[in-house]
Amino acid sequence: MACFIVPATEAVVVAVVKKVEEKREKKSVDETVQENEAVRIPFSRKLKWLTWMLAGGAFLLAFEHVWHGEVVAWFPFLSAMSDPEETSQMLHEMATVGVSMAGLITVTWICMCVAANHIVKRGAKTKKTEEQS
Repeated sequence: MACFIVPATEAVVVAVVKKVEEKREKKSVDETVQENEAVRIPFSRKLKWLTWMLAGGAFLLAFEHVWHGEVVAWFPFLSAMSDPEETSQMLHEMATVGVSMAGLITVTWICMCVAANHIVKRGAKTKKTEEQS
């Protein structure tokens, strides 16, 4: 009924953390510019990936809930909010389905970041061996 709220909320929190991380990375680059620093993907870019994954999933879930009439255009916007029994069912769904979906997206993102780091390191290693030859 409202499971899309959990990943949407996580997307907003991650977007704020991304902005803070971008400022920190920019400040650290300004203070120390190292020419021999290993090639790597900035953490802020990885957080951007997570934000887009969460926002996209939340959007698709919200569309599905609108399609089935669970989200309406009038107050209280969620049809389950009009009845206390349905509200408790909605909160239970948010706590189980919403949290598990947001967790699955986050675990997928972690695997994606590990794979991206491995690919970047492998590419840097290959480039280094080509330069030595």
